[in-house]
Amino acid sequence: MLLAETKREEESRSKRRNKHRGSVPGHRIIRRGRVEGHERLYHDYFAPNCVYDAFFRMRFRMGRPLFLRIVNEVEQYDPYFVQTTDAIGNLGLSSLQKVTAAFRILTYGTPADSVDEYVRIGESTAIESLRRFVQAVIAVFGDEYLRPPNNNDIARLLAIGEQQGFPGMLDSIDCMHWKWKNCPTAWQGMYTGHYHEPTIILEVVASQDLWIWHAFFGLPGSLNDINVLERSPVFATLTEGRAPPINYRINGHDYTMGYYLADGIYPNWSTFVKTIPCPQGLKRKNYAAAQESIRKDVERAFGMLQARFAIVRGLARFWDEETLAYIMKACIIMHNMIIEDEGATNDNDFDGSGENPIVQVSHVHTPEFVDFIQTHHQIRSNASHSQLQSDLIEHLWQRYGQ
Repeated sequence: MLLAETKREEESRSKRRNKHRGSVPGHRIIRRGRVEGHERLYHDYFAPNCVYDAFFRMRFRMGRPLFLRIVNEVEQYDPYFVQTTDAIGNLGLSSLQKVTAAFRILTYGTPADSVDEYVRIGESTAIESLRRFVQAVIAVFGDEYLRPPNNNDIARLLAIGEQQGFPGMLDSIDCMHWKWKNCPTAWQGMYTGHYHEPTIILEVVASQDLWIWHAFFGLPGSLNDINVLERSPVFATLTEGRAPPINYRINGHDYTMGYYLADGIYPNWSTFVKTIPCPQGLKRKNYAAAQESIRKDVERAFGMLQARFAIVRGLARFWDEETLAYIMKACIIMHNMIIEDEGATNDNDFDGSGENPIVQVSHVHTPEFVDFIQTHHQIRSNASHSQLQSDLIEHLWQRYGQ
């Protein structure tokens, strides 16, 4: 009796071993050929006489030197991207394979398992590589390529605004929506707005060269641009008294705060210059045409960001907001890196070194509460907004209309 019971138990164990075949129940081992995949990737894009040399920028959205710079910095920051061997000496995935998989997902907006056939990387590993890659890009390059403008930057932006007929103009501001496909059901009402499906809002300040100076991401799509503005830190340095001074003169009136070009939904604040919906008269029509033309810089920045990184143009497939925020911020950082690398910034030093040092901001001094409130009211002054608009109408007419 005992012998028969022992035999049945042994047969049951044998069946379980044959079924699982590994330490993880149901785990399948696929011999993908990682080493061969790395060699093919290297000879196709990174060898001295690579096969697709002429197609590198089109498929990676940037030049090879910039891509290799990112790979090296990310590999030094996160040991996850360093190629290692397993317990029996088999080589794992290389840094080129992991970063290329992350780039293909970002640039083409494809599902994670679509990169397996070429890069030879599993779906779960591709997702993990993407998560770690975007976090590494933010940690390594965020302070350099997504920072507020310093004194020299503001001087350059003001000079560009003066050339375009808008003295005191800094940048253009607007919002875009990123559709969230995998938004949890319980949150869909909060994240659904005029797009009639869940979205997450990105607020951006962009200049003429499409450099993005400010990015505020994560608010639900049921809000509008005014609600986002009320929660945005875009004017934090100004209200806290840490913004570099700005002084200019238009039509005989002196101003001490710069402004952004905005569309009609934004409030009538002294820091916004908006168009005139139904302009009457040649002066107002001239002003409205100029404002609407230059304000398109931020729309162009949105278009370029989505063209380079299709993942932010399509549907967001991740389930958690934190990962989506990392992806959006990393794409903006690499967008700015591409602009600098391709010379669209007219050789300006955006990293804050050399001829363009970063302003040393002191966090010790805090302005008095009365000063804070006074600056807050100056930003939201309707009278200053109307006066500034009237002065710009006259200025543009004197410069271009007559």
